[in-house]
Amino acid sequence: MYKLLFCIVIIFHSFSDFLLEDYPFRNVSLSWNERVSDLLNRLSLEELVLQLARGGSGANGPAPAVPRLGIDVYNWNTECLHGDAFIGKATSFPQAIGLAATFSQNVIHDVASATAKEVRGKFNSWRKQGIYGDHMGLSCFSPVVNILRHPLWGRNQETYGEDPFLTGQLAKAFVSGLHGNHPRYIIVSSGCKHFNAHSGPENIPSSRFTFDAKVSEYDWYTTYLPAFQECVKAGVYSIMCSYNSINGVPSCASMRLLNGILRKEWGFTGYVVSDQKAIEYVSTMHHYTDTPIKTAVACVDAGCNLELQHINVHQKDAKNVYTNITDAVKLSLLAQEQVVELARPLFYTRMRLGEFDPVDMNPYSKLTDEIVETEEHQQLAIGAAVKSFVLLKNEGALPVGSIKNLAVVGPFADSKTAIIGSYPPQTEPSYVKTVLEGLSRIANKTSYAGGCNDPKCKDYNQTAVSNAIRSADFIVVCLGTGVDIETEGNDRSTLALPGQQNTLLQDVVANASGRHIVVLLFNGGPVDINWMVPHPDITAIMECFLPGQATGEAIRRVFGNIDGASPAGRLPYTWPKSLTQVPPMSNYSMVDRTYRYSTYEPLFPFGYGLSYSKFEYNEFQIAPSNIKPCKNITVKVTVQNIGDYASDEVVQLYMEWSNFSKPVPRIQLVGFQRVKLKVKEKCVVLFPVIPNMYSVYRDSWLIEPGYLTLYVGGGQPNQKNNGISNILQGYFIIKGKSVPLSSCLTR
Repeated sequence: MYKLLFCIVIIFHSFSDFLLEDYPFRNVSLSWNERVSDLLNRLSLEELVLQLARGGSGANGPAPAVPRLGIDVYNWNTECLHGDAFIGKATSFPQAIGLAATFSQNVIHDVASATAKEVRGKFNSWRKQGIYGDHMGLSCFSPVVNILRHPLWGRNQETYGEDPFLTGQLAKAFVSGLHGNHPRYIIVSSGCKHFNAHSGPENIPSSRFTFDAKVSEYDWYTTYLPAFQECVKAGVYSIMCSYNSINGVPSCASMRLLNGILRKEWGFTGYVVSDQKAIEYVSTMHHYTDTPIKTAVACVDAGCNLELQHINVHQKDAKNVYTNITDAVKLSLLAQEQVVELARPLFYTRMRLGEFDPVDMNPYSKLTDEIVETEEHQQLAIGAAVKSFVLLKNEGALPVGSIKNLAVVGPFADSKTAIIGSYPPQTEPSYVKTVLEGLSRIANKTSYAGGCNDPKCKDYNQTAVSNAIRSADFIVVCLGTGVDIETEGNDRSTLALPGQQNTLLQDVVANASGRHIVVLLFNGGPVDINWMVPHPDITAIMECFLPGQATGEAIRRVFGNIDGASPAGRLPYTWPKSLTQVPPMSNYSMVDRTYRYSTYEPLFPFGYGLSYSKFEYNEFQIAPSNIKPCKNITVKVTVQNIGDYASDEVVQLYMEWSNFSKPVPRIQLVGFQRVKLKVKEKCVVLFPVIPNMYSVYRDSWLIEPGYLTLYVGGGQPNQKNNGISNILQGYFIIKGKSVPLSSCLTR
């Protein structure tokens, strides 16, 4: 009997598949637009609305199936920030701020590509089992491209730092890595967030759900928008509108932001998804509208395609905001054509993922969950972590060979969770290597004491730390913040290290005179280390950020300079000496903020980082040196490793505007390349300088005549504590009259 039923089911599905192949939206010979239009025209208003309303997360997803058309369910809520997060095993790569410190598009691309393959492989395996739960889809809400503009913002760790150019270039690499290089299909779809001006606060001094960012036109277009435009240029599939308002208008209801800047100015054709509950908060938090139906109309008119909510659709009478679209159409508050067009990029995305094509056509459908934590991905995690470390101080402590008696202390010394960061992949614990595990391999004898139970370090065990360091000749102290202190929804109130961490370090220094003391820092935004930087007994300080599963192995390699693992990361943000140097978080003006506009002397500048080696720059050429507006320039420089160790070097190109009308940045990064050099090896580095790099914003982007200076080297010009390279400078002149940047695109 059961065999007969099974055969009937198989025959039914085969017959159904045969019938479904007759629908034009499954006809692979038609254009994408024709197929999407055919599919949309077959959906009722009610079916369309549910596709817009069920974006997730939790019980609000997946978007429902349409059985009569053979359309399956789909879950939009997936997080891929530094590995596939929250669901199933996955490789955990360095958190985004650490990836930014690599100053390497190649690293970012490779991490995104590996993440995408793991997401796709797990999806394929779940799909075969008929499982479509939360975080099990193929649409990544990543990368985060908001600008790090205040050191205490809780989400600094998720960003690519403070510079719009660096952020934009890394975002493009991440988007490209997620998509893959197949001419027809993408591995997963990308999504840049949070649009826009969502760079704090989270909860101090006010809530992110109610905050109204007051942004000038100049700062908006020159700081907060550029990285998102680079995402659009890279072909990003979605943009997430943010919780906050901008100049009085909630982001998800802003016609100017979504349909104006994003679609009309930039030509974005993908979908806009709300941050979780952000559409609901348009009314309940911002009081911009006063009823759910008015909220739905406002956000639809603005151009928000998909509502991300956390409502349990299985509860009786459960309705989120976008379920009111049906009534809005019936009341003529919205046109049904608007609803159809909102759904268009959703189904286009699903088509490009291969959902409506024969499985055999899509090579990514062959991936399985066996791709997770492959040896290749584990090695990539190690390499990315090695490249992310920024050496802040080194007085002869590193590199080090074997250590006779090692002590590893501090709350980050042996924690498998504190080193991962927010939006954590659920990595198999055996693949996560702590500092203690890594460094124990290069020591004859190792002693350990956490000193604190967790990074908050409210309770401090001084005796355990004293005992651990008593016989050690080399001491590593592991301090920082972690997600207990700075994370989504939680800003810091101070730059100070948490709890009694400073006391722990001071005790080590007081009782270990004459021995090497190396401090490793695990944090997102900068912390107060003013006293330890000049202290003669602290012989090295290394910023590790949140390196992920490979933490211990990566630190072991850098400590021992194993396989040429000389540190070469660079700070993706300015490290202030104190909060008195930084404007309040609620002030969105860029005056005196980040290296581009500040004049104060920081503890460490943007782009700073030491190496085990030294580099010399020469043969700096700028051609041509005199141009008319809209012309490209080529910069050429030779860099040589003149030190004692093979090492990577991050070549940085900065531009300075002279005799230009204000405002302009004080200085601006316009190029960077990470190169690997053997001892005495030279290489030639080329940079293009194109019109949008030297344009200025004056209510619109213009090319103005004037004199521009270019600086090239291993960091910013005039920075203190460089020590690893010289800085060269040259100039070029723009002659003629001011012209719109847009005119350059038509020449």
